[in-house]
Amino acid sequence: MPNCKIVINEEFCKGCELCVMFCPKNVLEVDKVLWKVKVVKPEECICCKKCEEMCPDFAIFILDN
Repeated sequence: MPNCKIVINEEFCKGCELCVMFCPKNVLEVDKVLWKVKVVKPEECICCKKCEEMCPDFAIFILDN
């Protein structure tokens, strides 16, 4: 089972939802009040890094353990 950590820099996140759309496991969602991405199912993350690759603002980092 993959073991990684999703780090979101809320200062950089503009809530564009690209990371949410490309996550194959629906690990992320956008908080509709703050318009920032949040991790809702970290245990489902497969460390594919699609969210990191798709983020135009470099607000998401995947740390492999």
